[in-house]
Amino acid sequence: MKPLGESAITVQFGAEISPFINKKVKALSSKLQHESFFGFIECTPAFASVTVFYDPFIVKQAYGEKEKTSFQIVHAILERMLEVLVEDEESKPRIVEIPVCYGNDFGPDLDFVAAHNNLSADEVIHLHASAEYPVYMIGFAPGFPYLGGLSEKIHAPRRPSPRTSIPAGSVGIAGSQTGVYPISTPGGWQLIGRTPMALFRPDRDQPSVLSAGDIVKFVPITKEEYDQYQERWQ
Repeated sequence: MKPLGESAITVQFGAEISPFINKKVKALSSKLQHESFFGFIECTPAFASVTVFYDPFIVKQAYGEKEKTSFQIVHAILERMLEVLVEDEESKPRIVEIPVCYGNDFGPDLDFVAAHNNLSADEVIHLHASAEYPVYMIGFAPGFPYLGGLSEKIHAPRRPSPRTSIPAGSVGIAGSQTGVYPISTPGGWQLIGRTPMALFRPDRDQPSVLSAGDIVKFVPITKEEYDQYQERWQ
């Protein structure tokens, strides 16, 4: 554990993207949400860590340990949580299906990904849409999901020069990961399709449709179905 400024602490479980490590991340995040301490503000799960944000003044007032800093108090609280941390093997993650129209104007890099892997475009689509992707974390941009589980057969490098603007809903591949751009933003991922589903909705209490721990399934759709979905989700 290490401090992140004066009001946050990061619990590091490892240094790699791993389902085993991510189970620990999800377990601690869940425990903090259900058994928070005085002064707790929120926690942010990542691939292999959880950052815990707290109010140092409330922590000091609540636990009254004058000889200790708020960081030391929170550190001790988290250590006790980790000692009894139980990874819930029985809990079933939420499955979110995301419709995607692959190729053409929606996926201008689909042919590149196919050629890079000596596959046809249809084979790339099949491989991409046949997997289940755990959401490891939300980051980079509001609602942007970092997903695990991409088939090695369709790994592809980032573009040598990032695009200055990528349409919201674009589905991309970068290295061993795939993800969805929930808002229009610059980016260097290889774009293979687009979803009409709005993954970031700032007018809602929970703006991000996806959360760490969810499972994503991509469902291929036609251009006509894309237009119908767009009317539904907008």
